[in-house]
Amino acid sequence: MKNMRGCDMDKQDCLQTWLHEEQNAHIKGWDFSHLAGRMEEEMLPWDYPSVIRQYLTPEMDLLDIDTGGGEFLLSLGHPYGKTGATENYLPNVLLCEETLLSLGIDFRQADGAGELPFADESFDMVINRHGDYEPSEIYRVLKPGGWFITQQVGAENDRDLVQLLLNAVPEMPFPQQYLDIATEKFRKCGFTILRGQEAFPAVRFYDVGALVWFAHIIQWEFPGFSVENSLDKLHGLQERLAMDGEICGTTHRFLLVAKK
Repeated sequence: MKNMRGCDMDKQDCLQTWLHEEQNAHIKGWDFSHLAGRMEEEMLPWDYPSVIRQYLTPEMDLLDIDTGGGEFLLSLGHPYGKTGATENYLPNVLLCEETLLSLGIDFRQADGAGELPFADESFDMVINRHGDYEPSEIYRVLKPGGWFITQQVGAENDRDLVQLLLNAVPEMPFPQQYLDIATEKFRKCGFTILRGQEAFPAVRFYDVGALVWFAHIIQWEFPGFSVENSLDKLHGLQERLAMDGEICGTTHRFLLVAKK
């Protein structure tokens, strides 16, 4: 899929388009529908929902840590009365209070990397998609024989895109985010590791404005980015887009399945 959108625009038109994307870079929950048809991520070698469903049964008590707006959790279709969730980012907390609580899901505001506001051995399964976690707390709230399943964003995520956009490349924001490091932490807490996979799929942008919007949403990966500060680099990317039809980068993901 190639889209030459914007290749024939002059520099002033490009600037106005990019500034518009910059000014409108907002997100509700974890909804990237704004980039539909403008960005594509290569398929992972695993399917996270399918991995969860391999172990999850309707009678289980399920907890989703750092649930975002609850979108992924709701897609699993687990019985609401057997479901708990946490989130600490205030806009998402307000969204979860509006949506999840009304469904009967036990939602509580909490930092995924801190103490979880639930009693010992409360859940048969804890899941976490691209959020923070503390292995000792997960061990505490899981029942004996319970599962922890997570898909994580790795340390090297989007690093080539960072180099394309920023004049000074910052340190990795999460340098410990590697499968082997995570695996060792869970083993030390007493978990048995059932599955671990790591992948570096490609991500493709089909217009520069989509990348501008993306970089503003993922601020921790692109600290200090603005259209004004990176204007020369953006024009260079526009020229690359005209030649190649896409701007390609690399993501970093890993999957971990652990049992108490």
